[in-house]
Amino acid sequence: MEVEALSRTDIRQIAILSILPVMFPLDNFRTGCNTFESCITLSFNVLLMKWFLCFALGSTDEETQHQLFFFYFDRDILKHKMSWIREGELSFIEKLTANILKAGPMPKHVAFIMDGNRRYARKCHVERQEGHTQGFDKLAETLRWCLNLDIREVTVYAFSIENFKRSKEEVEGLMELARQKFKKLLEEQGNLEKHGVCIRVLGDLTLLPLDLQQLIAQAVVGTRTHNKCFLNVCFAYTSRHEITNAVKEMAWGVEQGLIKSSDVSESLLSKCLYSSGSPDPDLLIRTSGELRLSDFLLWQTSYSCLVFQSVLWPEYSFWNLCEAILQYQLNYWPLQKARDQHHEEQARQQLEADCSCVAELLQQHGSARPAEACNRQDLLLSYAVDRDQRIQGFLSALQHKKDSFFTDLTSQAVLA
Repeated sequence: MEVEALSRTDIRQIAILSILPVMFPLDNFRTGCNTFESCITLSFNVLLMKWFLCFALGSTDEETQHQLFFFYFDRDILKHKMSWIREGELSFIEKLTANILKAGPMPKHVAFIMDGNRRYARKCHVERQEGHTQGFDKLAETLRWCLNLDIREVTVYAFSIENFKRSKEEVEGLMELARQKFKKLLEEQGNLEKHGVCIRVLGDLTLLPLDLQQLIAQAVVGTRTHNKCFLNVCFAYTSRHEITNAVKEMAWGVEQGLIKSSDVSESLLSKCLYSSGSPDPDLLIRTSGELRLSDFLLWQTSYSCLVFQSVLWPEYSFWNLCEAILQYQLNYWPLQKARDQHHEEQARQQLEADCSCVAELLQQHGSARPAEACNRQDLLLSYAVDRDQRIQGFLSALQHKKDSFFTDLTSQAVLA
């Protein structure tokens, strides 16, 4: 928006208003702030010094005036009912911080354990359901921060299978909240298409009410072709359940003759998980101060940076996210080295398995004579190609099963 040049009187007024936050920081009255935000105050002080220098010389430039004016006053103060993807830009100081962080390695995929909604409700003396509602609103705000930080994939732990053990009233309230939010999502198809957001829901959806399954399926199918950024919502999910399901899928593939038992490997299991098609998270953040993963992405986070923060999820701030990213950057190279070594070890194990299978085949056919030993390398390459083709066929069949599940639910919703 266009802003007129400020008069000298206005400049003096802003000078007073600018000094007050430095002397009595507003951050002291915010929840969830940390020392990282205090460090960023230095950047504001530099800008303030520039302004006073220009003021002393009588040549205050308009750009500096505008930056100072909007530093504290151009904020989304009035909170509104948030959509899934909230429109809006970062404030000046937030943009400055984001640019500083982007000078280092940035996580491409961040996972969140959004913990603390119920404790927040108790703290604020409101109903539990209101705590969960505030938690969703914070998710929408966090997604906006991630988009502005060029984080293109986010995974959130929305509802654990273990949560079904909570009181009937709370579970029904959570199901109703999910219905409302997925209905809202279906109304925002234009906004999702604008940002290219692909919605994936990971978990055993058969455990959910049929009408909620249908809403979820419509959201998944409606955004399936979007590929700019991805939101993975883990709903009716635990990692142990996910791994068990992946083992069952591989057993099904062997029974159907799509793959051989010798094709089963760590790599194949990874491709049979609910999260197949997504890279493993670079950074996992858990709020509320709990120091455990609660059965969330146990397989996928072996080489992720784990950050545990004491702030309750509804009180999560942009500065908490920046602090977590800074911790990721400080640990980036050791994690990257461990990840690369793991990939090398996987490749070595696969080569050994292929060599063992080829040797067994040669022995079965009585073809272990020295004259044919020179062809073993060609046989090994041929076997690897055949194995890859089998696995690709199996994974295609598995993907078809998943797509059919969502498509059938969508068709049922349309007929209803």
